Amino acid sequence: MCGLTGFWEPGATNSREQLETTVTKMADTLYKRGPDSSGVWCDPECGIAMGHRRLAIIDLSTAGHQPMVSASGRTVISFNGVIYNYQELRKELESAGIKFRGSSDTEVLLEACELWGVINTTKRLIGMFAFVVWDGQQLKLTLVRDRLGKKPLYWGWQGDTFFFGSECKSFSPHPSWRPAINRSAVAVFLRYSYISAPLSIYQNIKQMRPGHIVTVRADRGIQETCYWNVREIAENCIRNRTELNEQDVVDHLDSLLRDAISHRMIADVPLGAFLSGGIDSSTVVALMQAVSNQPVRTFSIGFHEKHYNEASHALAVARHLGTDHTEFYVEPGHALNLVPKLAEYYDEPFADSSQLPTLLVSELARYDVTVALSGDGGDELFAGYNRYMIARRLDHFFSVMPAMMRTGIASCLRGISPLMWNRIIALLPKPRSMSIDGGKIHRLANILPVKDFEQASRVLISQWPIDAELTPGEGAGLDVLNGELLPDAVEDVIERLQLIDQISYLPGDILTKVDRASMAYSLELRGPLLDHRVVEFAWSLPHSYKLRNGISKWCLRQVLYRYVPRNLIERPKMGFGVPIGEWLRGPLREWAEELLSEHALAQDNLYNVPLVRRYWDEHQRGVCNWQYALWNVLMAQAWQARWMH
Repeated sequence: MCGLTGFWEPGATNSREQLETTVTKMADTLYKRGPDSSGVWCDPECGIAMGHRRLAIIDLSTAGHQPMVSASGRTVISFNGVIYNYQELRKELESAGIKFRGSSDTEVLLEACELWGVINTTKRLIGMFAFVVWDGQQLKLTLVRDRLGKKPLYWGWQGDTFFFGSECKSFSPHPSWRPAINRSAVAVFLRYSYISAPLSIYQNIKQMRPGHIVTVRADRGIQETCYWNVREIAENCIRNRTELNEQDVVDHLDSLLRDAISHRMIADVPLGAFLSGGIDSSTVVALMQAVSNQPVRTFSIGFHEKHYNEASHALAVARHLGTDHTEFYVEPGHALNLVPKLAEYYDEPFADSSQLPTLLVSELARYDVTVALSGDGGDELFAGYNRYMIARRLDHFFSVMPAMMRTGIASCLRGISPLMWNRIIALLPKPRSMSIDGGKIHRLANILPVKDFEQASRVLISQWPIDAELTPGEGAGLDVLNGELLPDAVEDVIERLQLIDQISYLPGDILTKVDRASMAYSLELRGPLLDHRVVEFAWSLPHSYKLRNGISKWCLRQVLYRYVPRNLIERPKMGFGVPIGEWLRGPLREWAEELLSEHALAQDNLYNVPLVRRYWDEHQRGVCNWQYALWNVLMAQAWQARWMH
């Protein structure tokens, strides 16, 4: 895995030395993404410069050095990612007369782009990637991001300078960089805990959309093209569904996953896998072990707090499969020590608190391997989230309960304060009161009056009241889809939520989390469940193959049961989290209080200060557990302190 950055100033008169000095400093900000080597390339006549940091995975020699110039000298590439089918593409290129100097996937990608064109090449790639290609003949710069959004890429004009890079921090050494906060992005972030593409935290800088190609010319003309669209995939697959044999479905999924995993085990460095003991990671590890001739290295972390600990389940799966397993039990201090570093690691505000255990397991794995496989994507593809079932129940409830009656019930629920609800709940038998509190009851009250289940789903995933103006002047009408509509063909409630997640939550939250966490420790993390062929196959399946008789991920489980006994897997779903709420009342309280003081919150007029202060006070008094809403504000404040002050 690597980090890339650069800039283009058409018509500028900078010397080669000036360009190289600036872009070297820019690339050095991405050191952790590529600690093995660095490289720069520039063309003073055109005013363009590229910088690169390399994490050597395939072809460790200097033949894989980047930025890389094609054999003809016409094309230059800076590439972050890995192309899993590069060997097949190489054979085709050799048949066409291309002679290679090394054995890297970068060179295959470069020569393919020059021979076949960037769009035609990209459509043939199996991999995770973000890359930029300079065409010195046509004087155009082309930026490409992979289908699902596994690898990041940012771009935009500031004045006469066009910036591009894996992370926005790489722009800071450039003398023309003038960062200004995008208030709309702040409002989106506070509500959903992440920033959705095409927004970025900075004005005039865009986060590239997954599955898109952007072409830039010297006259500042920009053309954005979508080469793979999950909306269209879902719509076409649903319209063309046919009756399927269960055995054939499970056999095909098994074969498809084996191929995806085998491709992702190609590396010239040590390789392993994350193992939580859940369905997704266990399936990946089971198939890795099935195609490997030696024990697979597996890694898991545990917590002494039982509610957060899955390590014993991971150990049982590892023992059954015969992997070479490493586990590490986390003390609160380990996670707490990471909190001040989060703004540095994540570059933009990011507030999924599972970022902490993801960082910890990445650090653990990096001691022994340079590449790891993970089970990310299983929930989105195969309907694994509990909220999907909640949404189905809500949809039924909305269909039988008139809106006026629901509004009345909501008013009654809100008429009792969260603190009083907590006192009432405490009087109930324990089994009924364990998973509910006054805050959740008020959250339910916010859902009941809305017009349909899709609006209800937005209330479910929003960390703040849906009608609250979180950032002054930005209003409350935020949509996680940024105004983009879902296809009419996607009618099922759960499938519509899956599609929303694959468009927004998956790239914006899950894939951002694992990219930044793994890159913080120079670890390449690969997700075989998110092979685009697996995504397309999952959409071709009727939803009964994903959710059946209340059991999620039905077909994925059937594959796993071929390798791991059911009794090692079957248990309630557990999130990959940490006790943020408790920490905010304990060891993190002083740190948080400083960031959430009225003075600190009011400095840039970015927050609804009275609302945030009320939530903080209620959280400290135990009225409600507002951990996630407060964590969003804290991560925004911590980011601002690191990058803007």
